[in-house]
Formats: sequence, structure tokens, C-alpha cells
Amino acid sequence: MPDPRWQGPPWSHQGSGPQGWGPGATMFRRFIGFALVLIILGPLIGVLISSMFGVFQGPRRFVLGGLAILVLIGLAVFARNRFGRTWAPIGALIDATRRLGDGETGVRIPITEPGPLAAVSGSFNRMAARLEEEDERRRRLLADLGHELRTPLTVIRGEIEAVLDGLHQPESLSNVIDEVDLMERLLEDLRVLTLAEAGRLQLHREPTDIEAVIGDVVASFSTALEARNVTSQVEVEPGMGELEVDPYRLRQVLSNLVSNALNQMQDGGTLQVSAHLDQVVARIEVADTGPGIPPDRLEKVFERFVKSGDSTGSGLGLSIARDLVEAHGGTIAAANRPEGGAVFTILLPV
Repeated sequence: MPDPRWQGPPWSHQGSGPQGWGPGATMFRRFIGFALVLIILGPLIGVLISSMFGVFQGPRRFVLGGLAILVLIGLAVFARNRFGRTWAPIGALIDATRRLGDGETGVRIPITEPGPLAAVSGSFNRMAARLEEEDERRRRLLADLGHELRTPLTVIRGEIEAVLDGLHQPESLSNVIDEVDLMERLLEDLRVLTLAEAGRLQLHREPTDIEAVIGDVVASFSTALEARNVTSQVEVEPGMGELEVDPYRLRQVLSNLVSNALNQMQDGGTLQVSAHLDQVVARIEVADTGPGIPPDRLEKVFERFVKSGDSTGSGLGLSIARDLVEAHGGTIAAANRPEGGAVFTILLPV
């Protein structure tokens, strides 16, 4: 059985100290070793050469002197190769850092062999990959945001121009109000997403009656349920008690899920909302009897601006629901039910 105190080879440690040599410590160790070699072997070889020239005469003197010079050259080559193994990765790291700072994409440091800088190079590569992913997400967000804002702005501009041309009366600008409301909701959703991703979303936790929250959310959709001929079923396990959550944010999560379920049941159906205690977590499920989630969209359903073709929402509701659930220390998942329809499952720590 291996010694449990063994922490792997020195290059497997990202730091320095008792458990392994860091890059700086390794370079210092090599420098000290080379300096000791020069201090000890240099004078010895010098004395040896001087003794050779004093003792030996004729061709032997030059042969032995040549051998001593070859030894010195060999030591120099050895030292160069030894330090080159350390300085080459450092040079690659410096060059890659400069290129990344200049905005170049696809910058990576090749890791050919284990060494003191292998962990540092690996961390750099992961950092570069994350920066590229964040930059790509930012570009997609700006493009999607521009697309989402273009439609309401076009409607607003058209209505105002119609009023100015005398085609509409100012009292008929209700469409403008609706589009402004849509833009306000979109901007608020983006604000929540930004705070959540930055880790600055503040939750105001308090003991919350889950059954009351679910009942309030379903009741707020009563008009939409009736208009679409959708029946609702609410099932809450008796004795669930209260959970330490932010009631406003939990309502926001459930409202987004119920709204998404309604969008999938244009021709009627059943909305099912349930809550149960599952050992150390509370399980909340929102299910519908719609067509379900296409398999190619199932893994991307929580991404920004991902929505079905007939959806009238912004495509941010499920992203916000995921971020708010994760801010509570929970998880959320989407799946298709065998009997048809989709189900969203929230797990919150009790």
C-alpha cells in the first residue's frame, strides 16, 4: 500500500513548501547547485591544469590540457541544457501572457513533459479558455440583446410616427406601453442575471411556507390558466413546514417555470406543481402535459435566450430560475416525462 503521506511527484503540486517545489524554488535550487559546481570544480580543474603544465612535458601536457578544456565545455553544455529546461517554459509563459494581453485568441502553452512549471502552464491554459468562453458569451449576449430590443423599439417607433402623421390618436398608444413594459422586464431580467453571475445577488432569507408560496403563484396565473383551458393540480406533502429561503426570489423562480409550462400548453392541458421532502432536500416539481422539450434543446434549456419558436418571452426566464436556485445552494434540472410533457425539478437544502 502506498504511503498516504506521499503527495505525488514534485511537479504535481501547484504551490511550494513542504509538499513540493514551486517553480521559483526549483530554479533557485538549480542555481545553487550549479554555483556549487562552479565553486568546487572550477578551482579543482584550474589547479589540475596548472599541475599538468608543471609536471608533464611535451605532447602529454597539451593532451591533458585539452581533456580538461573538454571537461569544462561539457560542464557548460550540461548547465545550459539544465537551465534551458527551466527557462524555456518560462519564456513560453511570458510570450503567451503577452499575446493574451494583446487580445490574441487561442493562446495555449504546450506541456510536453512534467516539470515545475507544468501546473502553472496548465492553470494558464484553463484561464485562457475561461476568458475565451466569457468573451464568446458576452458577444452572444450583446447580439441577442440587440435582437430582443429591436422588435419593441420598431413597434414604438411605428406607433409614434403614426400619431405624428395623424393616423392614430394619442389615446391609442397602448401598444407602446406594452412594448415599454416588455423592455423594462427584459432589462430587469438582465440585471438579475448580471448580479447572480457576479455573486452579488443578495438573498433575504426568512422562514417561508412553501405551500403558501406555491398557492400564490398558481393563483396569480388563474386568468391565463382559464384562457388556455389548463387545469392546475397542487400537491404539497403534509408537514413540510417552512424553509429558509428568499420568498420573493422563490416566487420568481416558480412564476418563470409556470409561465414556461403555460407556453407549452396552447391547446389546454394540466399544470402540476408538487413539493415533497426528500431526506435532506425539498423537492419542488413543475410539470406540464405539453409536447415536451426537443432532445436537441434539452441540454441548453437553461442558457440565455434559448426558447421555442412560438415563445413570446425573452428567453431569460429559465436562466434566471437556474441562477436563483443555485444562489440558494440548490439545483434545478429539466427532463421529459414518459407520459408526455416536461418536468422541472428543484432541489433545495432543508
